[in-house]
Amino acid sequence: MSYQDEEEGGAFDGHASSFPKDFGYGAFDGEHDVNLSSSGEQKPRILLMGLRRSGKSSIQKVVFHKMSPNETLFLESTNKIVKDDINNSSFVQFQIWDFPGQIDFFDSSFDSDMIFGGCGALVFVIDAQDDYMEALNKLNLTVTKAYKVNPNIKFEVFIHKVDGLGDDFKMESQRDIHQRATDDLADSGYDQIHLSFHLTSIYDHSIFEAFSKVVQKLIPQLPALENLLNILNTNSAIEKSFLFDVVSKIYIATDSTPVDMQSYELCCDMIDVVIDVSWIYGVKEEQDPAAFDEQSSSLIKLNNGTVLYLREVNKFLALVCILREDNFDHKGIIDYNFLCFREAIQQVFELRNKCQGNPLTNSAGSPIVNGNNIIGDRHISPTLTDELASK
Repeated sequence: MSYQDEEEGGAFDGHASSFPKDFGYGAFDGEHDVNLSSSGEQKPRILLMGLRRSGKSSIQKVVFHKMSPNETLFLESTNKIVKDDINNSSFVQFQIWDFPGQIDFFDSSFDSDMIFGGCGALVFVIDAQDDYMEALNKLNLTVTKAYKVNPNIKFEVFIHKVDGLGDDFKMESQRDIHQRATDDLADSGYDQIHLSFHLTSIYDHSIFEAFSKVVQKLIPQLPALENLLNILNTNSAIEKSFLFDVVSKIYIATDSTPVDMQSYELCCDMIDVVIDVSWIYGVKEEQDPAAFDEQSSSLIKLNNGTVLYLREVNKFLALVCILREDNFDHKGIIDYNFLCFREAIQQVFELRNKCQGNPLTNSAGSPIVNGNNIIGDRHISPTLTDELASK
């Protein structure tokens, strides 16, 4: 079964938390579009590796192709390298290469330099419900081989299929895999390699959060985005904010406060609700079927006095904020601050296009100033500061 077969003719099935099948990745046609490939910059690659039946293809299908987790039970094993382009906003453009589990690194046809040379992150998937000794051996071989070619690769380990395990067993499995993997690297003389470990399952939001952290490491503008969100939160009395890729529900940036899994799940569920309702009631027959556009916004009040507020940033990016209902009385200030935030985001787009790969921050890590609006460093714009002071 190919991706094309699944994408064609798949109408919206009406179930909650299910995107319409034709609401997917496409060209960002906003006026501030920045096509990285047009500037000659190669998209970073994320490699999905692991043993056969460890769940690599299921992860890719659920996160980036909106497949229901139950449908992944019928996926066939991958027997060749599957390349998938992820194209939407300028911050989320990369390729995912899904490797078959039986790949032999010592085969003469395996070009390590080509595969690992342009790789941004390597995700190794381990089935936590199976004996993982063989997987750990394959992990050590894979990581050391990749590190020799490209020492800048980010190595991520997904301890997968933990939905069927108890909490104590999850923690014990993570501790054991972490210890054995780091010991194996040290024994091989590669103790300088850093591995990041994530407990994941396609049946909850853990796989989306884990992939969010992987993607964030490939975004050079991340410090500036985090700084902008911190400023927005401070000036608007927002408790937590996420910048979401709407299609995949990956958050490409959040503020500096720790991420609470329950808050992230609430934000993901809100995006599902917005897309589902917009698709039913918000699309006119004479318009192109775009359930998420520049007028998209949503407000949900919870019974515990918390407010969820969503605003569109561009065609595929949304800002989702969590704040107290008492602090939402000054909605006008929040909306004005958001407009300044969105303008600053567009400046980050434009700055990247002008720099064509130059880092967004200087050697000290401070955000670069662009005109009167400063990208980070506790200000959004002088006008905004004066406006808030007068309030």
